[in-house]
Formats: sequence, C-alpha cells, structure tokens
Amino acid sequence: MDDRQRTVATRVVDKMMAGDAFSQWLGIERLEEGAGHCTLRMTVKEEMLNGFSIAHGGISYALADSALAFASNGHGLKAVSVETSISHLRPVKAGDILTATAIEDHCSRKIGVYRVEVHNQAGQLVALFKGTVYRTGEEWLEG
Repeated sequence: MDDRQRTVATRVVDKMMAGDAFSQWLGIERLEEGAGHCTLRMTVKEEMLNGFSIAHGGISYALADSALAFASNGHGLKAVSVETSISHLRPVKAGDILTATAIEDHCSRKIGVYRVEVHNQAGQLVALFKGTVYRTGEEWLEG
C-alpha cells in the first residue's frame, strides 16, 4: 500500500510514533486509529512498578495520553493537550495487558475534548482519562 492509500490518521500517527521514544519504550501497539479515535495496547513490565508492586500511575496515564494525542491529531491538524486528568480505578500489575480507547466527545475549530477508557485483559476498567486539546490549525502532512 503506498502513502496515498493510507488514511490521513495512519500517516499522522506513523509520523508521531517515529519521534515518540517514550511510547516506543512503553511497548505501545497500535490497534486502530482514525480522525477523533484511537485504540492502543501495551503490556505492563516489572520496571513499571512502584513501591507497592503495582504499576506506577504514570504508566496508565502515559498510555491514555498517547491515545489522546493520536486521536486528536488524527484529523490531520496538529493538536496539543492543554488539560488532562485521570482517575485510577483498579490496581495494575506486571503482566497486565492494558487497552486504551480514546473517543472524541467534542471537536471545534480550536478545541477538542476526549475521553479515554483503559481496560485490563479481563475487560475491567482500570482508569478513566479526560483530555482537552488545542487545535493549532497547522497541518501534519503537506498537500
């Protein structure tokens, strides 16, 4: 498949991932991306645990934040987060497989609001994330 045949969202996320060392370190796997939505998956590793032997809160936060970034930029315009929050609902352990799904709740010319649900391999909701982005108007792709 040549570059023209791939969706704008896929081309944008390809470009973003190429320079995103942190998402690569997390071992993020892209399951789906599109304009205003994204689903990612990763496995929690031992080195991601805190002193309670559960995943550091920043791990599920980072996964959700990446899903937000890919979903909000999937329209082809550069978008940056201006406010984010997360609620951690269940502990996450090493070996857990987390899936984050970002959904666009609102998108205007300048502001987008997204909800990201993070589930474990048992389908249990482990975190709820909300993000607001500023849409710069600058395009990711030429032409």
